[in-house]
Amino acid sequence: MTELAEIVAGWPLAASIAAAATARGLRAGRRRTALNEALHELRRPLHSIALATGPGSGPRVESSVRLAAMALERLDCEINGGAPSRAREVLAVRSLLESTVGRWKARASLGCGSLTLRWRAGEALVEADRFELAQALDNLIVNAIEHGGPSIAVEAGVRGERLRVSVVDSGRASRPDSRRGTPAEVIARLAGRRRHGHGLAVVRRVAAAHRGRFALRRSEDGTVAVLELPLAKDPSGSAA
Repeated sequence: MTELAEIVAGWPLAASIAAAATARGLRAGRRRTALNEALHELRRPLHSIALATGPGSGPRVESSVRLAAMALERLDCEINGGAPSRAREVLAVRSLLESTVGRWKARASLGCGSLTLRWRAGEALVEADRFELAQALDNLIVNAIEHGGPSIAVEAGVRGERLRVSVVDSGRASRPDSRRGTPAEVIARLAGRRRHGHGLAVVRRVAAAHRGRFALRRSEDGTVAVLELPLAKDPSGSAA
């Protein structure tokens, strides 16, 4: 086959590849447009909620609104490029964890369960992105509420140079019959149908980004999820 014949023979394949690439580009463009429209529609009710709550509406509501706003910011960056305008800071983890547990106590009680915090970490500090750490803690607790036993204990302590946060549930077998038909059980079943492991993937990502570790151990008696993060230094230069 001559060089010209080879080129001519290759035209249909090249045209097919170009057409497929164009179709992919059009689909990607339409998807991006749809995502930006969804992002826009999410912002409006969130702004309305933020204005309706405002300062003094309660730390749990305010923290939830802030988390939602930061999640939208991350989504915007994923769709349109750029990076979230946030920096890491030295955080007192106790107040952050207390706020997280407080947000989810009502959800746990809806399913005839309980959510308790046992803090044994003193004045532990970590250097972290506040939003990402709150995300990880939220996902650990919600995963236990939706897929674990009704009694959930969040425990925090120091092991060596690391802060260790454990979320321990009592196992699905211990769920009472009275939980069936409750709003929390309906929500859990719906969440289970579309479960893709995104929540725990977020925890793993946050742990890795902060030089930490995440481990999960499941058994008939329940699940133990452990997040460990390096302790930060206090202003005097000693470990917190």
